Amino acid sequence: MAEDWWIYRGTGVRHDGIGRLPDAPAWRASAVPAGAGQDPPLEPEARLGRARQAAAYQADEREVHLVNLALHLRRPLLITGKPGAGKSTLAHAVAHELGLGPVLRWPITSRSTLRDGLYSYDAIGRLHEAGLRRETADHRRRPLPDPHEGAPPAAEGPDIGRFLRLGPLGTALLPWRVPRVLLVDEIDKSDLDLPNDLLNVFEEGEFDIPELTRLGPGDQWVGTADHGRTAGVLGGIVRCAQFPLVVLTSNGEREFPGALLRRCVRLDIQPPSAERLTAMVAAHLGEETAADAATTALIAEFLRRQQDEGAELANDQLLNALLMARRGLWDGGRGHDLLHDVLLRPLNES
Repeated sequence: MAEDWWIYRGTGVRHDGIGRLPDAPAWRASAVPAGAGQDPPLEPEARLGRARQAAAYQADEREVHLVNLALHLRRPLLITGKPGAGKSTLAHAVAHELGLGPVLRWPITSRSTLRDGLYSYDAIGRLHEAGLRRETADHRRRPLPDPHEGAPPAAEGPDIGRFLRLGPLGTALLPWRVPRVLLVDEIDKSDLDLPNDLLNVFEEGEFDIPELTRLGPGDQWVGTADHGRTAGVLGGIVRCAQFPLVVLTSNGEREFPGALLRRCVRLDIQPPSAERLTAMVAAHLGEETAADAATTALIAEFLRRQQDEGAELANDQLLNALLMARRGLWDGGRGHDLLHDVLLRPLNES
């Protein structure tokens, strides 16, 4: 049952509840007035099925509670769970239901640095273009400029903003009217220093771009992680109007520093029950498939192998098996073997 303080309801049905989100606590308030930012881009109708996955996600009551705590407190949500448990899908589900625009995804590797998430600068590309401009000017044999008038515009270097692009974290910290959803995927794969490096940015909600601050006051237009879109950066400082909803996912492969943990709302996604799996199947494959005897048998087998044998199985493996069962793979002995040995092969089996 929905509670009055919930902003995210976990229904998968889009609504304007984000407008009811109270102001940030005084210790998390941004220097930019709330509501002063721009609207996020419209979410694509389909991106490799993400929109459907987001709408069909079956959030339980605890997940809904903790997502709403993170929204109210403006704190990152650290989600831990086995691979395929739906950690990243939850981020897409929140963005879809609340109309927060496309999820800004930052996949983490052992080589990821804070700078990767904030912005990139193509200095070599800018130097190359500046060289081409000089060559063009020489080819045209333009007269030397009057030193009292300064250099003509054609002799100036190319606009630096064209060679700067905000990363997922940098884009999330732009002054949006509503919080953007930033998915920092598999943070446990990062270098040991990255979680600590993120703390200051998460606390301050802003960062500076030295290549722009050296130019002094004024707007510079740069690229963003929303492909094809640009944004103005005033004085080289990116400062949020609304703290983004930061979703950090972890497969539980390492411990995190206490300084990060105390700033996060922590959610441990538990293995799904038969009822939740049946609801997931109904949302993706229809009520008729969910009620089928083959579906009931496969769900029971899926749970038995997880609980009794310790098999690591992802929810999308079950959906794949059920889809092929519906297409006839369940009808023969060879098909049964393919379902169990290929589509439902445990992830922790070599």
